[in-house]
Amino acid sequence: MNKKILDLEKKINITSNNKNLLLQALTHKSSNPKFNNEKLEFLGDRVIGLILSKKLFDLYPKVNEGILDKRFAKLVNRKTCSSIAWKLDLQNFIILGDAHKKIKKTDEKILSDSCEALIGLIYLEKGFTFTEKFVLKLWKKELNESNVTIIDPKTKLQEYSLKLYKKLPVYKHEFSKGPQHNRVFKISVKITGSKKFTGQGNSKKDAQQNAAKSLLSSISIK
Repeated sequence: MNKKILDLEKKINITSNNKNLLLQALTHKSSNPKFNNEKLEFLGDRVIGLILSKKLFDLYPKVNEGILDKRFAKLVNRKTCSSIAWKLDLQNFIILGDAHKKIKKTDEKILSDSCEALIGLIYLEKGFTFTEKFVLKLWKKELNESNVTIIDPKTKLQEYSLKLYKKLPVYKHEFSKGPQHNRVFKISVKITGSKKFTGQGNSKKDAQQNAAKSLLSSISIK
């Protein structure tokens, strides 16, 4: 039996009845294009979303949908899911292709996808009630801090530009590079009277956020 499976079971204190499925949850597509964690990631993403949206609904009965949506987005975004994966030490269990070296904390997509795949597996094996308790325990710190609504840089820049110039920021895709499973995007943004600022990320959304953050920093808005 694969040692990584036994080590992970011990780490998360869960014994899987289907070792092959757990192996699949740990397998990145760079290792095996056919036998990998993509479908489990798809499932896990939806399971996490349901559990955390229900928890927010219960925690904040008087908060409107718009604020709940912002709080939810922060709980399930790639950065948060990758930090949860890191907390579980998933970087030590993920099975990568030969082209990959050791996983770093900045490999947010790989970490996030693996976290979602693991949750998908636990849901299939243990059912919703067990998975709900597991997810709420993992996200306890983030849920405790969820009452603080943080406006992301892209939204903040949009509000600033509309207020001053009645125009939206203009984003432009500069380039993308790297393998399909670990793509890096570079995107620029401008507002009226500003120079062009760029940002990079493993998704267009992350690159836009980083570009907006750079522009905001240039005008001393945090």
